[in-house]
Amino acid sequence: MTPALPAPTAAVTVVGIGADGWAGLPGDSRAALSEAEVLIGGARQLDLLPPECTGRRIAWPSPLRPAVPGLLAAHAGRRIAVLASGDPMFYGIGRALAEETDALRVLPHPSSVSYAAARLGWPLEDVEVVTLVGRPSARLAAALHHGRRLLVLSADATTPGEVAALLRDRGFGPSRMRVLEQLGGEKERATDESTADDWPHPPGDPLNIVAVECRRAPGALRLGAVPGLPDEAYEHDGQLTKRHIRAATLGVLAPAPGELLWDIGGGSGSIAVEWMRTHPSCRAVSVERDPVRADRIGRNAERLGVPGLCVVTGAAPAVLAELPPPDAVFIGGGLTASGLLDACWEALPAGGRLVANTVTLESEALLADACRRLGGELVRLAVAHAVPVGGFTGWRQAMPVTQWAVRKDA
Repeated sequence: MTPALPAPTAAVTVVGIGADGWAGLPGDSRAALSEAEVLIGGARQLDLLPPECTGRRIAWPSPLRPAVPGLLAAHAGRRIAVLASGDPMFYGIGRALAEETDALRVLPHPSSVSYAAARLGWPLEDVEVVTLVGRPSARLAAALHHGRRLLVLSADATTPGEVAALLRDRGFGPSRMRVLEQLGGEKERATDESTADDWPHPPGDPLNIVAVECRRAPGALRLGAVPGLPDEAYEHDGQLTKRHIRAATLGVLAPAPGELLWDIGGGSGSIAVEWMRTHPSCRAVSVERDPVRADRIGRNAERLGVPGLCVVTGAAPAVLAELPPPDAVFIGGGLTASGLLDACWEALPAGGRLVANTVTLESEALLADACRRLGGELVRLAVAHAVPVGGFTGWRQAMPVTQWAVRKDA
């Protein structure tokens, strides 16, 4: 039997509105706003409404998200209309409202992304959208691939300059950029196209979107879209899961959208970084007891486009009890710590994965014992590189890695 949905806490209509204001709204949207007893939105949006919208006007406080439940509860039983920029369900307030009430009616307006794609002649299905509204600009780095087109949702008038600076810093200075402002409104305008290297435009209108055609600079390090980034992409002190082992490890960890990884003994953070780069919704916690290395993990995460990586400085298993439950665990260091393997296993839900790598005999014995008790698979990974041997070429063997991978059954 399907459980009943919770009773609605408020009847809410969320209305998308563009820079063209009241004139650009269809009849249903105008009617919803005219009939509302309470009008909630940003100050700029509320100012777009005419006097015939007589409902009580309430500007969103800051921070916005924590205020949503209280505002809905305070006006329960009244006709509430919430204003949103463009499409409310595309990086808009619609998501927060849908999480609070099932009595939600959404009247969308074309989003700034739709307007931008139309103005530029870019097929929207071939464009990647990155929002920097309330998010660090460093997250843009994960989307930088030669030849790709990006539409960047700006936080304010300074965002285009920050985007240009980031492109230069990440080896994408030749990328072409344009800024489109007040899309759909009477004040709509677009800057002339320029490169990030030569970006000449001062801050303009805060309501803008940045169009980027990515071009990698000659000689800049190429970063692919799958695990196994070049080792030189990372700042490290030798504590780094090397490229080929890293790719094999991520393949077994098998990240999926929305999942959370515990990366124990983070070192340089490469496993957690590349887990998060597989999908924007992937999350990771990197546990590292050395404060210097913990800081380094944070720098690597920011540079490689996943500034949301959570770095916990402390020793496992002591710090694990405070972490949210993982979908997968990787142990790259500290295997001999008393109780670590068992603590990680207990934290996993049914279907969770645990992968542990080691190069020492002592830790290998622990993995062999764990495999006997819990199942899974033991694999020996060996990589050799061709190197000069006098006037010839020979193989130099790296230390072999023993890997235990196991999935927790129900």
